[in-house]
Amino acid sequence: MKTVIYYFTGTGNSLAAAKKIAGALGDCEVVPIASFTNTVGSITPDAGRVGIVCPVYFAGLPAMAASFAERLDLAAADYVFLVVTHGGGGGAAALRQLDGILRDRQGRGLDAGFTVHMPGNYILMYESPAGEKRDRLLDAAEAELDAIAGRVRQGERPKLPNSPVVRIVKALTYPWFRSHVHGDDRKFTVSEGCTSCGTCAAVCPAGNIEMVDGKPVWNHRCELCCGCIHLCPAEAIQAGRGTGKRQRYRNPSVGIAELKGQRGDEP
Repeated sequence: MKTVIYYFTGTGNSLAAAKKIAGALGDCEVVPIASFTNTVGSITPDAGRVGIVCPVYFAGLPAMAASFAERLDLAAADYVFLVVTHGGGGGAAALRQLDGILRDRQGRGLDAGFTVHMPGNYILMYESPAGEKRDRLLDAAEAELDAIAGRVRQGERPKLPNSPVVRIVKALTYPWFRSHVHGDDRKFTVSEGCTSCGTCAAVCPAGNIEMVDGKPVWNHRCELCCGCIHLCPAEAIQAGRGTGKRQRYRNPSVGIAELKGQRGDEP
């Protein structure tokens, strides 16, 4: 069965997961959700099996991934699955959020949903793991993704996980996130260390950054993926005083060139 996997990523975890699953399934196309940003209307996958891979933000879906799901037409799909990558929890609520979006749109939900623990990247609040801790997380994630690919290949339809605690966390934090996400780039600043390389603008999945006089300017369409902060080669982008002391992160199996290509407007 042909598969298409749509992904959203900031620093590479979800793209790495999507590629891992795609390689195990075979006959699979991996498509960035960001490439649909400037399109309108329904999105109809040309595949019998459809997957979405994205991170968990504040116990829910990234804003762009939620908006994308609202446009999906899955009438011809035989099997639909979601994989959410997370830095420490919230996955159950994100799975149920997408299931609800699909049911509201066309009366069918997810056939399967899975969570995978990977290194967190929300540098505004915490430091990403490094060294042996990072490597252990990535090794464990590889094994989980192999198992997930096998379950998807077999067409398993497990009951979605449920967590009352996570539902409460989502109810308390996710509405705030959605109401603030696009404008929270006002916290971002750039230091004199900026080399005007333009990497931040190129990797931004939202196309939120433009270079003005050689410096990044944020245009308040932010997804809070933190890619611009993590991937700046000069570490010149900050968001408050705390980020300057924190480890930057990029999934080691994903290159900068792949992250630059998400919107489909990079050479």
